[in-house]
Amino acid sequence: MTPIYQTSTYVQEAPGKHKGYEYSRTHNPTRTALQKALAALENGKHGICYASGLAATDAVLKLFKPGDEILATNDLYGGTYRLFVRIFETFGLKFRFIDLSDPAQVEAALTENTKMLWLETPTNPLLRLVDIQALAALAKTRGILTVVDNTFASPYLQNPLDLGADIVLHSVTKYLGGHSDTVMGALILNDDELAQRLAFIQNACGAVPGPQDCFLVLRGLKTLHIRMQRHCENARRVADFLQNHPKVGKVYYPGLENHPGHELAKRQMRDFGGMVSFELKGDDYEESMRVMSGFHVFSLAESLGGVESLCTHPASMTHASIPKSEREKSGLKDTLIRLSVGIEDVEDLIDDLTQAIR
Repeated sequence: MTPIYQTSTYVQEAPGKHKGYEYSRTHNPTRTALQKALAALENGKHGICYASGLAATDAVLKLFKPGDEILATNDLYGGTYRLFVRIFETFGLKFRFIDLSDPAQVEAALTENTKMLWLETPTNPLLRLVDIQALAALAKTRGILTVVDNTFASPYLQNPLDLGADIVLHSVTKYLGGHSDTVMGALILNDDELAQRLAFIQNACGAVPGPQDCFLVLRGLKTLHIRMQRHCENARRVADFLQNHPKVGKVYYPGLENHPGHELAKRQMRDFGGMVSFELKGDDYEESMRVMSGFHVFSLAESLGGVESLCTHPASMTHASIPKSEREKSGLKDTLIRLSVGIEDVEDLIDDLTQAIR
């Protein structure tokens, strides 16, 4: 097992001459091992870890200057929206949120100030698909960076760098850690100069993970493949059950043939993931609240990607920082229920859904 180098500083050979490590904000051997492992999983050259997924997002935004514009998907994690609008707009960055599922619409929206495309695919929480290859190719013709938040898919299911993306972002907290016991973010990329700039930001701003957290994620990576297989198997069963339930109105899962992004998911992903969202018939808010409060196996909690199944109410939890009017524009209703389907016995999960909906 990779040692946990629980140290803040390192003995130097002479003043200003270190042996490869000088201070753990800058480098730590346990973190180095994890960064190399994450880069390998994404078929990338450089991995850079941060204290959280939002710290990784923050580092990317620090590459830009006032007046630069970022086009982002209009269905995205609430914390990302909050960081964009509440923090970086005050420093002069400009953000526009549009439907990135249509490359023609994206091309029409580009301006001379557009410097980055920010993609989530599948999106959070409506599980929409974005064509990474098409948008990355479009962005390259304009000298625009393409960043893909690959948290929902994980490297086991999707590798955006292989499809032309410039930077892959992960909330390592989720599937990569896999056990809901650490908070971390990561960026993976191939460009040497861009990697140097991001590593400088990592050290200069100091939002780094500790060695114990890096060890936990390294341990989590050892079972990523078998966990993701089970997440996908269980999610397919859950989605099928919900789609055929008389009280369920709409199910969002890329593995369903009636999902508008199903064919794209088959092309750019190896399987369809462990996230499922759904709405009850009639969009009754109180009934939705009752269902979410009635689970025994699914735990009502934020986050996703752990071995245990979680239920989240995006409107009041993960996406509460997005104004209601903006949520509704993107199709996110207050009645939407988001499930992170874990690796428990699937019959237990279906039984829990049955009794909660009943």
